[in-house]
Amino acid sequence: MNEAAAGAWAHAFKAARDAAAQGEVPVGACIVRGASVLAAAGNRTLAECDPTAHAEILALRQACRAIGSERLTNCDLYVTLEPCTMCAGAISFARIRRLYFAASDPKGGGIEHGARFFTQPTCHHAPEVYGGIRAAEAGELLREFFRSKRPDS
Repeated sequence: MNEAAAGAWAHAFKAARDAAAQGEVPVGACIVRGASVLAAAGNRTLAECDPTAHAEILALRQACRAIGSERLTNCDLYVTLEPCTMCAGAISFARIRRLYFAASDPKGGGIEHGARFFTQPTCHHAPEVYGGIRAAEAGELLREFFRSKRPDS
């Protein structure tokens, strides 16, 4: 793993841990262009009373503001959990070049599971996708969070 990727993962996992500390599902995302971090965010659906405040959506918004464009061509997204279909749609519209995700999400994922958004004929742009990177670490973060919410499980 190169230095830029290691840094992006560090930002994504920090954002996920910060989200968990606020009682949010621990998902973090980071967007980079070259060696520059454009944005990093964790889930904030509870804090913002907004069902669309997923880490990926918040990071996309920050990155777009940072470069002054709705298109994030030549940008890569690192996220600790397989994006849902809503986030996959936003990733496509933003024209993200590469998507890296850690843990798969058999229940809510929209990339390798569920709708498999990028394989649909109505998808206008599909990034290169690399899943399963640091999956064990992301999975443990999620399991620990949900164990703390359901201590009798």
